[in-house]
Amino acid sequence: MTTIERPLKYSNVDEYMVPPTGFCAGCGLALALRYSLKVLGDKIVMVTTAGCTGPGSMGSIKHNGKPIDTIGSPFGNIAMFAGGISSALRAQGDKETVVVGWGGDGAAFDIGFGSISASAERNEDFMFICVDNEGYQNTGNQRSSASPWMSTNSTNPPGFSKMEYKKDIVTILAAHRIPYAATATVGYPDDLMAKVKKAKEAKGFRFLRILIPCPSGWGCASELTMKISRLAVDSKIFPLYEVDNGVRLTVTHEPKGAPLSDYLSTQRRFRGLSDEMLSEFDNAVTERWRRLKYLAAYGVQT
Repeated sequence: MTTIERPLKYSNVDEYMVPPTGFCAGCGLALALRYSLKVLGDKIVMVTTAGCTGPGSMGSIKHNGKPIDTIGSPFGNIAMFAGGISSALRAQGDKETVVVGWGGDGAAFDIGFGSISASAERNEDFMFICVDNEGYQNTGNQRSSASPWMSTNSTNPPGFSKMEYKKDIVTILAAHRIPYAATATVGYPDDLMAKVKKAKEAKGFRFLRILIPCPSGWGCASELTMKISRLAVDSKIFPLYEVDNGVRLTVTHEPKGAPLSDYLSTQRRFRGLSDEMLSEFDNAVTERWRRLKYLAAYGVQT
């Protein structure tokens, strides 16, 4: 397993987010959107839905004073809208405009998952970027299938944590044999932007899952967004990797091996874990990491 160096720099690229925005302090979504737009440019159509992106930024995405083309869809229909727009553009001979579906974990892991799977199966020509803050954060941190094991959410009974594992959506979509699927996080912006660039240049259905810390929902300090993102990677709870054509898996950043407790202790949603729970959690993370290393070594995704 080899770490891929990705020395991309976009510091001189125009900004596409014009302040003021409606994002909360320390919002990881704001960073994910800023980094992604630096790569995507202005020849795009962005489809989004209810969630933090709408009130946080839609009036703020501009290039040289001109708004970027965006369209809102019902909560579960981002992929349907994006697939239809892409098909219409291609029928008109437009092969350059990049269509981007942009939604949170509720719109990707849960309510919109059926339409995403259908688009992946048909290999429709657009990119879906899931900004994963691991809960329905725009409406108060309700549990989603993206919420981690042992986390507490506003819909958990008092004193109880989520006992189900997080849905492994990248593995599921890679199994559709789509051209490209990847994970990224704002703590490693060069890796994130390299993956957005690769997805932009590919054809067919592409899927990126970007981990974005949410200070209000996770119960973490707003100034720790980047540190927490890096700890997620270095503790191996959120590995950075990509899958080409559903079969070739590559780890793009070798974790430093930080203790899982360093990551969990930064967030209120994991408070109250016993030593026994922490050990079980650590074993689950280690088991998944070993499986990922095996798949990367043999170059396949199952």
